[in-house]
Amino acid sequence: MTDEMDALLPDTGSAEDPDVGVISPTVGILGSGDFSRSLAIRLVTSGVSVAVGSRCPKRITPGLFPDAVELTSQERAVTLAEKVVFVAMYPEHYSTLSGLRAGLQGKVLVDVSNATELNLSGPSNAERLAEAFPECSVVKGFNTLSAWALQTGAQDGRRQVLLCSDSLEAKNGVSSLALRIGFHPLDMGGLIAARELEVAPLRLFPSWGSSVLLLFLLFLFFYGYGFVRGILMPYLAHGRNLFYRLPLDLVNETLPAVALVSLALVYLPGLLAAVLQLSRGTKYRRFPRWLDRWMCGRKQLGLLSFLCATLHGVYSLCLPLRRATQYRILNGAYRQVKAGVEDVWDEVEVWRSDLYLSCGVLGLGVLSILAITSLPTVGNTLNWREFTFVQSGLGYAALTFSVLHTLFFGWDFTFSSEAFPYYLPPSYLLAVTLPCVVLVCRLVLVFPCLANRLSRIRRGWESRRRCPVMAASGTTPEV
Repeated sequence: MTDEMDALLPDTGSAEDPDVGVISPTVGILGSGDFSRSLAIRLVTSGVSVAVGSRCPKRITPGLFPDAVELTSQERAVTLAEKVVFVAMYPEHYSTLSGLRAGLQGKVLVDVSNATELNLSGPSNAERLAEAFPECSVVKGFNTLSAWALQTGAQDGRRQVLLCSDSLEAKNGVSSLALRIGFHPLDMGGLIAARELEVAPLRLFPSWGSSVLLLFLLFLFFYGYGFVRGILMPYLAHGRNLFYRLPLDLVNETLPAVALVSLALVYLPGLLAAVLQLSRGTKYRRFPRWLDRWMCGRKQLGLLSFLCATLHGVYSLCLPLRRATQYRILNGAYRQVKAGVEDVWDEVEVWRSDLYLSCGVLGLGVLSILAITSLPTVGNTLNWREFTFVQSGLGYAALTFSVLHTLFFGWDFTFSSEAFPYYLPPSYLLAVTLPCVVLVCRLVLVFPCLANRLSRIRRGWESRRRCPVMAASGTTPEV
């Protein structure tokens, strides 16, 4: 890789600048916008000489670029560039580069532009640039990086630079340059892949679509169910006006139900995968496509569950501030005084509320740890055993605390006929069903007869009747 870099960026043998302290060939950048400035800063701090070409160099504000960067005209920047020239311009201005054709001949043009709309029809910007300059080697890359990402940290090797080009030599050279400035290059193939790379920054959370849709549907279901059961039916049956509960009470009842079901859906696909492996007797058969997609979306579901749980906590803290709560307290105190009751202490209710709140706080706290370790900057510092313990062990602990939080809230009220007005069960009873099923299934898989077999399968053991080769030869697989 170093030899390829040297081929693209030959050593000019120039003397070292005592003020800059850099010995390197020059990389050209056409354009003087924010991306050009950030790229120039990154290149200079990595020991690369930079010449920035602008249509009007005099209009550039002094101090905007580092002193080590030479701000000049486009013609001179192309002349100073040894081999690599970044085209940091909008595609509609590519036609203005026609006068630079002679200076660009034989050089590598790195196109950093993005598409303006999600339309894959027609040639990409990089393909149009290659067509306009057939004497140059065009490389598509760096377009998925923002100007902010280029300036954060001297060596941010965790960020990928997606590259594609029809010239292997040019692509390898730009890959070496990406490594030199602290990024991780990823070869995406020929220049035809530029169409996909250019629309990638336009997609809004592409891996979150299914999870967000599922969360929205869950919220819509529980909110609608609570509206029908707690607001609409009392109004139709008894004329009670409870519509004031819509903006806060009903939302606060819906959020924990959605959070609980979402968290259960994070761990349900892992249990289904374990059941499939146990029934098949092998780990080498692919899971169904729907299960693969489900398992890939568990991180998003978990973070959305944490969001709903956090909002539920905030909403709950706001409940005492409502006028409705203040009126209820005053009405309750008036009825107590009128009835002549001096002490309404209820030991059972005290225990119930304390256990209910304690489990809720613990569940949210553990869920917070899961959310924090889902961040790449935190997760990358954990080894595999630590990450598995947090995401699996603590994850089931968070689910258990959340279920206990719900069960303590219901207590014996679930078995009362008053809990089923209009023959409709309470929302929390619907929400706790799936998490309880997940926890019971997890406990079943802990049994040694199943746990040992599953562990052997995941270490490569296969059932003889599931492996045609071993079934025919009568051999026993080695673990």
